[in-house]
Amino acid sequence: MFKKIAADALGLSDIGSVIKPQDYDKVEADDFVMHEDDEKIYFLIKSKSDEYCFTNRALIHVDGTSAVSKKRMLRRYDYYRNYISNVALETAGTIDLDIEIKFRIGSEDFSIDVHKKHLDELKDLYKALVKISEIQFENDSYINYTNESLNMAVNVLGRAPVGDRRVSEEFKEINEYVFNVLSESKKKYIVKDFGDVFEKYINN
Repeated sequence: MFKKIAADALGLSDIGSVIKPQDYDKVEADDFVMHEDDEKIYFLIKSKSDEYCFTNRALIHVDGTSAVSKKRMLRRYDYYRNYISNVALETAGTIDLDIEIKFRIGSEDFSIDVHKKHLDELKDLYKALVKISEIQFENDSYINYTNESLNMAVNVLGRAPVGDRRVSEEFKEINEYVFNVLSESKKKYIVKDFGDVFEKYINN
């Protein structure tokens, strides 16, 4: 235990720190943010070997093999392709120096240790991730409802007499209608930018 405390005091451990906005340009992850497309950093955790950069569009993980190695693996998890779930925040005990935020994004599980002095900031991130998870879940349900409704309509149409010319003409119209509905559903319910959620919950 005393070795662990000494390592933390010397900055040699892998417990992360929350980086302030004025220092975002000093971290490696900033080089991979798509500023040209209005992507913006809202929360950033940095440890000796890793960076976890939460933008309005994605989680950018700069994955280091160890604190002393210069090798890095960059992984990007866009929110519209990777849903967030299982968000949890584990606070520190009496002698613990770290707190832990856990979540799943897509098929990947993350457990990030952060110094307990950043508890208030981690609470903000926790709330933002929970809200994004809720929005993604609800929107996915709406997309499924849309698909089920369209399938029912197609099945009803399929029961019409074969060779019915009127049905053939209506099918073309319905096919176009289905395409438009699905296109609008995608635009409405597949969210790529969660900047408004981060703006609401993250207090920088």
